Amino acid sequence: MTRNLRVGFTYDLRDDYLAEGLSLEEAAEFDKPATIDAIASTLAGLGHRVARIGNLRALAGRLAAGERWDIVFNIAEGRSGFAREAQIPALLEGFGVPAVFSDALTLALCLHKGYAKRVVRDAGLATPNFAVVEEGVPDVAGLSFPLFAKPIAEGTGKGVSAWGMAPDASSLRIVCDDLLRRFRQPVLVEEFLPGREFTVGVAGTGGKARVLGTIEIRFLPNADPLAYTFDNKDQYLDRVEYVLVDDPEAGAAAELALAAYRVLGCRDGGRVDIRSDAGGKPQFMEINPLAGLDPVNSDLPIICRLKGIGFETLIGWIMGSAMERL
Repeated sequence: MTRNLRVGFTYDLRDDYLAEGLSLEEAAEFDKPATIDAIASTLAGLGHRVARIGNLRALAGRLAAGERWDIVFNIAEGRSGFAREAQIPALLEGFGVPAVFSDALTLALCLHKGYAKRVVRDAGLATPNFAVVEEGVPDVAGLSFPLFAKPIAEGTGKGVSAWGMAPDASSLRIVCDDLLRRFRQPVLVEEFLPGREFTVGVAGTGGKARVLGTIEIRFLPNADPLAYTFDNKDQYLDRVEYVLVDDPEAGAAAELALAAYRVLGCRDGGRVDIRSDAGGKPQFMEINPLAGLDPVNSDLPIICRLKGIGFETLIGWIMGSAMERL
């Protein structure tokens, strides 16, 4: 891998947004100082010169002032809008500065769970039947109850709770009304899958993308039992168990995850969530092309840690993929 690059580093710092008045849930996707420090020191340890930039506004100012980098390591989630994760890559593309991870098109597509599922479904990959509810009475003709509802463009489990399970039409309307009011965005409604839940780590780009490992998320007695909810993620030490798996069903989940990652045009690294139906058939749920990189608490580093892959190795593979495609 090429060394001694000028690497810009873009991110959204949680403390900045809490200071602006956002709630802990609203700021849940943004990174803590320890995460930023860990990534910056790891990039420096790989031999690069790291320039901490920060968020979109900070990047815009530095680009306007004429500053440039060989590449930007971007983990910024963005503040608002369906294209919030795409804003920094789009700005960098306009200034001719390459970036690590997926481009603006893929990031915008994947953040909107409905659009991503349509692409995956059209590619012939398994995903639960779904509908997108924007207002009024949910139109779920052709879907079978129970249904599960969640915001269409949130991450880190925001808006995902046991409350989202709807056994009938009247309860579904109550859930959708609540989510529409709280998150001010459409609601994704899916047929509920009662099977095993997996998350799959992937590194690389295109034909060179590969599965790093698959873990099953097993709910402990005090967890929300139906889904990998916001509370389950936030309190994972007490609520869930991450188990490295490689049985046939887990292998099928990994194959599906890799196929979806490639179909959606993801690059360098990411994570794919898969859940099985009652018959044990894995189905695509959603994808995170900007997977969390907290070395202790984020799912992708946890997968690698269970596989015996160090954090520096993971970051090195991600950077290596970016440099190879550039």
